[in-house]
Amino acid sequence: MSKAALNARAQIIRLLIPAGKAAPSPPVGPALGARGVKSMDFCKEFNARTGHIEPGTPIPTLITVQPDRTFSFVTKTPPTAYFLKKAAGIEKGTGRPGHDFVGTVSLKHVYEIAKIKATDQHLKHLRLEAIASTIVGTARTIGIQVVA
Repeated sequence: MSKAALNARAQIIRLLIPAGKAAPSPPVGPALGARGVKSMDFCKEFNARTGHIEPGTPIPTLITVQPDRTFSFVTKTPPTAYFLKKAAGIEKGTGRPGHDFVGTVSLKHVYEIAKIKATDQHLKHLRLEAIASTIVGTARTIGIQVVA
């Protein structure tokens, strides 16, 4: 392939942006500016689309930048770790997963999180139990104990 043909492809940027708080500062500005997209346009659209979500909630975002510098983006549900920390009432996970526990969540919390995560496109084909088991694994890695 020629260099021009490689540059003519759409580029995908993955960012974790706080809901309603996108600004042209890092990480948004540099990521979009390097690809010739006006970051202010993206920020206005992103903030409008995430206005109904609690401000500051981290939102995984996939931005597709076309060769003509137009863009589209898809937002996903917040990371599992964010929901687990919120449910356990902790700021951050443990430094020693499997040894230290910094909080607990109930199975009910796990299934509530699983229901939210089930709306993500890449998890739609999984059963709720499968999603819940991945959430239990995530809880273990950040030092949260799941109790019945």
